[in-house]
Amino acid sequence: MLDDLLRRYWGYTSFRPLQREAIEAVLSGRDSVVVLPTGGGKSLCFQLPALVKQGPGVRGQGSGRQDHAERSLALVISPLIALMKDQVDGLVSQGIAATCLHSGQNAAERQHALAMVREGACRLLYVAPERVVGEGAATFASLVATHGVRYVAVDEAHCISQWGHDFRPEYRQLASLRASLGVPFHAFTATATPRVRGDIVSELRLDAPAVLVGPFDRPNLTYRVRPRADLKGQVRDVLSRHRAEAGIMYCLSRREVGAMAAWLQGEGIRARPYHAGLADDVRHSNQDAFLNEDIDVMVATVAFGMGIDRPDVRFVLHAGAPRSLEHYQQEAGRAGRDGLPAECVLLTSPADFARWRSLLETSGEWNEQVRLLMRDMERYAAATTCRHKALVEYFGQPLDRTPCGACDWCLGELERIEEPLVVAQKILSAVARTGQRWGVGHITSVLRGEAGEQVATRGHDRLSVFGLLNAMAAVEIRNCIDQLTQGGYLERVGDQYPTLQITGPGADLMRGRGECVLYRQPRPAGRGGKRRRAAAASMTSPDAGLFERLRALRATLARARGVPPYVVFHDATLRELAARRPTSVSALLEIPGIGERKAEVYGAALLDEIGRDVPA
Repeated sequence: MLDDLLRRYWGYTSFRPLQREAIEAVLSGRDSVVVLPTGGGKSLCFQLPALVKQGPGVRGQGSGRQDHAERSLALVISPLIALMKDQVDGLVSQGIAATCLHSGQNAAERQHALAMVREGACRLLYVAPERVVGEGAATFASLVATHGVRYVAVDEAHCISQWGHDFRPEYRQLASLRASLGVPFHAFTATATPRVRGDIVSELRLDAPAVLVGPFDRPNLTYRVRPRADLKGQVRDVLSRHRAEAGIMYCLSRREVGAMAAWLQGEGIRARPYHAGLADDVRHSNQDAFLNEDIDVMVATVAFGMGIDRPDVRFVLHAGAPRSLEHYQQEAGRAGRDGLPAECVLLTSPADFARWRSLLETSGEWNEQVRLLMRDMERYAAATTCRHKALVEYFGQPLDRTPCGACDWCLGELERIEEPLVVAQKILSAVARTGQRWGVGHITSVLRGEAGEQVATRGHDRLSVFGLLNAMAAVEIRNCIDQLTQGGYLERVGDQYPTLQITGPGADLMRGRGECVLYRQPRPAGRGGKRRRAAAASMTSPDAGLFERLRALRATLARARGVPPYVVFHDATLRELAARRPTSVSALLEIPGIGERKAEVYGAALLDEIGRDVPA
């Protein structure tokens, strides 16, 4: 039965990892926590069970009509209007009765949604947490309880936890809804460490839940970290590999977002800004332009992203480090949701973390918990190990494939520094001769031979180590210091203003007892560039002409229905169409992502377009 529903409504012939187990947990009436990576299909886990026949009152699977005594619906708690609207549009396009209630609706839309619930004509009802725990919550709970709520799905459940990357206080009040409804609760998220998962179970008061955690590894994503130097040149480098492809660029401030978006527009890139300081109508217009494929690049602060389901994002570029690895995993994970190759590039500097600290102290958010999360992010940015391995292990899982073949480290894009022992000894000596009382910035200035006020006042410009690495860029020296710290030769001591101190192994290394290896980011003409161009070239489809025409057709069909193009079809489905070139409706149903409803609605247009391109 489950396989039949999957094929009929979603157009797929097999479940992704843990989807079936998650669905069965819902159907069994047992509470659950489900963690599936972005693109892992978590939404289907709480959508499909709503179609499964339950009781004699259901007149037909997926029909949306039920007898009065057996009315039943699934209640989905979702944090953003855009997120719930996209999911409802997708369900309706597949022939599934769904609706939502949110503050952006007019009176007629709201009454229509309420009528669907009262008449038992709704399988899935999406609402924001504020509606079920805020003002009017009792009235709402009475409404849905009267009409037979079957289960509650809490989407983006990491918002419950203060250890999560997007904590929202109203989410922690959802346990009251559980008490009033007395039905099973199911929590879904794409990113949750073991600590966050435990917090979700506790705060929702889940009863012996099934805990299903999918693989965090995203093998279709290529991760790269680069020291931020020539920002515009580095941005050009990334964009050159993704011409006319969708991407998201994250900046740390609104001012940087505006400046970068304006510069990209001047470079001929279809880009727009997005941040909380824009007028609501401008922000919504820019978001819609991105979702509707009217622009290619969204330049944004972290205000943009949650609920953005555009699956064909081919790159995510961070112009500065996020405040935690949870944030980075969530933001970078918006690339390649369709399973096709995509790239995640982090341009960072030690200044990013000092800046975050200053911002969080000013806002009153700085605490030990935040400090630990930020330090994990800093370690990732400085690491000279497999990026996939670092991310997966952070979330409590091993990586069973090495090398991963999809990160700067495993692709050999980092260059070994010549005479690494000599470089390490110079750095360690600078730390020793300045009294082991200074941080990374000060030691870098001494080694670079920069006699600023702080260096000169302390007499450090007269030390023998002054200027020993004046041929190296400051960012490379800092990176070497980070590697020596990661290798256990140095340690950072102190919280507010951490200083560098030499460890036992570091003292041995300084005296020439031992060996080390140091790496630098590749030069512009380095071998890594060739590998990147080869990787980008391998993405080119042999049926690119038909694929692009199908994309244009998809845009036309989407505009006619007032939905984003990806609600009609994902790029992966269009690529399959271009490669297989089906010539009948039955052949269309063999294409992943085309169910019976979509074949009925869009089949004729697809077959007509494909028929125009039959090879001679």
